[in-house]
Amino acid sequence: MSITAFTARRARTLRLAAVGLTAVAALTLTACNSNEGTGTKSEAPAEHSDQRLDAAGGAKKGGGTEQAGSSEDGAKGSGGSEQEIGPCDINKLTVGVKSVQRPVNYMVLEVNNHAGVDCNMPGYPVLKFGEDAQAATPVYEDSKPQAVVTLAPGETAYAGIRTSSADGSGQNGYKATSLEVFLEGSDDSKSVELPGGSVYIDNSAKVTYWQSDLSNALD
Repeated sequence: MSITAFTARRARTLRLAAVGLTAVAALTLTACNSNEGTGTKSEAPAEHSDQRLDAAGGAKKGGGTEQAGSSEDGAKGSGGSEQEIGPCDINKLTVGVKSVQRPVNYMVLEVNNHAGVDCNMPGYPVLKFGEDAQAATPVYEDSKPQAVVTLAPGETAYAGIRTSSADGSGQNGYKATSLEVFLEGSDDSKSVELPGGSVYIDNSAKVTYWQSDLSNALD
């Protein structure tokens, strides 16, 4: 073989080898690009899925918080509402009066609550001794208690009544044969039987505020 022929054959061999290497490199690059694209697509759904799960979890947590808050608010509302105690109704009280030995010329007015609920005794009793009484019996201002007397069912309140002066210094005295009792702020009344059927009343007569203790009514 001549040198020229050998050289031409070697050149063709090198060209074929170069073409083969180029083809292999192209195939390798294509495969790499294909794998990278697949990886990106597979990761994206997983990320979106996690986001959806987080969103759902957040919504559930939020809903639970709102429900718990509503229940708590409802409990506070139920606990905060307290029933107000109203004034006593004389028609639901047992009313009576009795004499005492000390102090002299005193009586005690007693009322007992049979309403079935708590009630407040307003101020002091308004008393009308006799049909011809011109005015209600004045009150001892110094006898006012620190708090309004509240009666539970079955409890009793007291008011002391001075009917006349012990030394006879009172004026405009008369014999009363009846007693009508009102509660302050109400037009309803009850007639009460007097001890012995009558009592002497003069212009020194006074009545105390309602008391929860009998001894306070007689001070």
